[in-house]
Amino acid sequence: MIDALRDFTASLPELLQWLGIVLAAAIPFVESYFGAAIGILAGVNPVVAILAAIVGNVLSMLAFVLSAHGVRSRVRLGKVAKPDSPRRAKLRERFDRYGVAGVSLLGQTILPSQITSAAMVSFGASKNVVILWQIISIIIWGVVFGVLATLGVTVLR
Repeated sequence: MIDALRDFTASLPELLQWLGIVLAAAIPFVESYFGAAIGILAGVNPVVAILAAIVGNVLSMLAFVLSAHGVRSRVRLGKVAKPDSPRRAKLRERFDRYGVAGVSLLGQTILPSQITSAAMVSFGASKNVVILWQIISIIIWGVVFGVLATLGVTVLR
């Protein structure tokens, strides 16, 4: 899949390659970290690739958070909460242990930012706090992987 996304991005006109990175980074499990690497491997300027990947991941995450917040608001109107699935219970336990900041920064090692952010909002975390920490996390992961991809491409040349 990464090769296909890299090829798609590289096939776009040079002035639109950033848009290919934005679209790729909006996909859960691709995120800002693989989005940045895809752009760099496609030959896009590393700064542009990293920024585009961050923007794509943030836009996607925002859509998930705002949707989860809306659903939670409607569901809470007079309904009794059902028990958590085992996977959701595990995520809730980590949320309770590490808080929004910890889950945002470390959660991307387990699940995409879109899923962890929506889950945190559904657990009752403030959507604004979740958005803030997810953006910080997305920036950190995108920059780290973008720098690593740039160093890797430089070494291979």
